[in-house]
Amino acid sequence: MPPAGTVTTESQSTGSQTAAAAVAQDPQALERLCADILDLLLPHRRASDPEVDATPADFPLQLEQLADFITAGDPILFTLPGFPCKSPNLAKVLSHLPDEGERLSLTFLNRLCEEIGKLYEPGAQILICSDGHIFGDLIHVPDDHIDQYSDELTAMIEREGLTHLSTFDLRAVLGDLPFDEKRARVHAQYAPTKEELREQVMTDEETLRLYRGITRFLTEDTFGFEGTKSALQRDCRQRAYGVIQRSRAWGDLIAEQHPRSFRLSIHPQKVGVLKFGIRLLEAADAWMTPWHSSVLHRPDGEWELLRSSDAAKVGRLVERNGRPSHYETS
Repeated sequence: MPPAGTVTTESQSTGSQTAAAAVAQDPQALERLCADILDLLLPHRRASDPEVDATPADFPLQLEQLADFITAGDPILFTLPGFPCKSPNLAKVLSHLPDEGERLSLTFLNRLCEEIGKLYEPGAQILICSDGHIFGDLIHVPDDHIDQYSDELTAMIEREGLTHLSTFDLRAVLGDLPFDEKRARVHAQYAPTKEELREQVMTDEETLRLYRGITRFLTEDTFGFEGTKSALQRDCRQRAYGVIQRSRAWGDLIAEQHPRSFRLSIHPQKVGVLKFGIRLLEAADAWMTPWHSSVLHRPDGEWELLRSSDAAKVGRLVERNGRPSHYETS
């Protein structure tokens, strides 16, 4: 892609279209380019099968999607459900607003698109499909906090000049209806039944892993619960089913809105499935995200996701624009 502020002339545009068309007409060149683009993603794969030494050939669905964009000479569109809202557990996060963890993650995603643009001139775009509103009632985060998080995320993208990123959330769906009604309508139209989901939890290893991971997050993020520990576990298990139902519904809605896209996921994924799991920042826990943690800046320059309470034990708090941003070790 041209640098920001650069005017693309008609001859430059025609040249890039000609180059893309030439690749599209050469099956071997097209295959190489698709594999090269996937090679840029593989080092950042969030895998539920980390023992697999994955290669581009292990992702035939994604190679086919890339080939479709390249054959048409269109920018590659990635859709990424995620960046919902901050965890309500302040032992894990600094506040309810995006911080350095989100900034670093967004910068990484934009840079990935820039790297793809060096291989394929029409470039790439990532649509961040913020899913906080879709299950905000289930994770006990108020809708106004989700709005503030999402608005600041969009402002951060603009402030940092991340021109390859854009956002989409439930506010773009079903007009001005109240959020509870929007959630109910999306759930009714797209969500699998609880019975279907229970069957998958019992028979599918990936769904069971997702169910356990979400149950753990809900248990960690619940505060002020007045019942017993076993009652809390039962409550979180039931809410976990709801979160997965709504997440599936949100994914199907996105697919309906953007049927021609390369689907990314912040959850660990196996090779060969429809979604490609992507890791945003380094973390010891494969499930950890910037919205469930804080970031620690280490002396070697590396950044790591940690629970805020753990990062506070080894680093000092850094503020940006009058708000807590991250921790830093000296």
